[in-house]
Amino acid sequence: MTALLGLTFKRPPFGIDSAVCVDEEIAVTEEVVLATPFCHLLHFKKEKSLSQPRVLILGPISGHYATLLRATIQTMLRDHDVYVTDWLNIRDVPLSKGVFDLDEFVVHVIQFLEFIGPGTHLFAVCQPTVPAVIAVALMAEDKNPAQPPTMTLMAGPIDTRVSPGPINDLATSRDIEWFRDNVITYVPLRYRGRGRKVYPGFLQITGFMTMNIGRHVHSLVEMYASVVRGDVDKAETTREFYEEYFAMMDVSAEFYLQTIEKVFIEHHLPRGIMEFRGRRVNPAMIKRTALFTIEGELDDLCSPGQTLAAQELCSDIPPFKRKHHVQTGVGHYGVFAGKRWEKEIYPLCRDFIYMHKK
Repeated sequence: MTALLGLTFKRPPFGIDSAVCVDEEIAVTEEVVLATPFCHLLHFKKEKSLSQPRVLILGPISGHYATLLRATIQTMLRDHDVYVTDWLNIRDVPLSKGVFDLDEFVVHVIQFLEFIGPGTHLFAVCQPTVPAVIAVALMAEDKNPAQPPTMTLMAGPIDTRVSPGPINDLATSRDIEWFRDNVITYVPLRYRGRGRKVYPGFLQITGFMTMNIGRHVHSLVEMYASVVRGDVDKAETTREFYEEYFAMMDVSAEFYLQTIEKVFIEHHLPRGIMEFRGRRVNPAMIKRTALFTIEGELDDLCSPGQTLAAQELCSDIPPFKRKHHVQTGVGHYGVFAGKRWEKEIYPLCRDFIYMHKK
């Protein structure tokens, strides 16, 4: 257990080498199909050619690596051609490659959708729901042929004024200058990103742990008790989760501070004042993209109602292209991983995508 609590800055492997499609196990190869200084676009290519809708899964930049979505990806591979954003640790990106901020995230979403091609469905988990809405709104206004046929938003902070939770309370308890002065530091000289301003991983995991310290202590004690009882499978599930949970990366200071200020303190998107490089963002421009919002009943990181707010913002999407689901009995991570994701939430996502595929 002591070893398990050690922090690592190395991305764990996805470890996905096969997928079960129509009762047939098919080999899967992980390949980088497009690389930027800040992200690798991964394609989980199936050995056998299947006629399945293409899906771009947006992983969050919240300290954890995209491998936190391993269960999401593994399940989605059953019925979809899956692409994933594998964000790189910003401490390893030289300053000469430029700044990564919220606008640059949006640029990546649009660039990746255009690269994969028209008809690609967008699937955003947690924090990327905000740049997902921004990107699709811009693409809709520009009549971009690569705008996605569907956009699925899962447990994301679209409007954090709704039922604020611990993260919202923390963000609004201080002004932006406090965050800039107290949680931002410089990448040490021994890394390629030396001199870059970041929100370091060790501070992020400390924040995550302290917000739910009781739950984490209980989980780890229960893991030990499971070993004593001989319930190896249950203990292994907990161990795997924390092995992933303690793999952290630094986050660009510009991206972090803009997210705190624009999403959690000033609520730019729901107030209609969000801008992309000086251009006003209007979610009401989205008309062709079907919208599915999903929330967890017990989510204390992104409270129910915060993601639902996207339905009101995207006011011109026809009613038959809208769907909302609140999953009972799950918290934040249960929305995209675990038995209820696999058995209850995923079938709804699959059916929604297939209903609106091009």
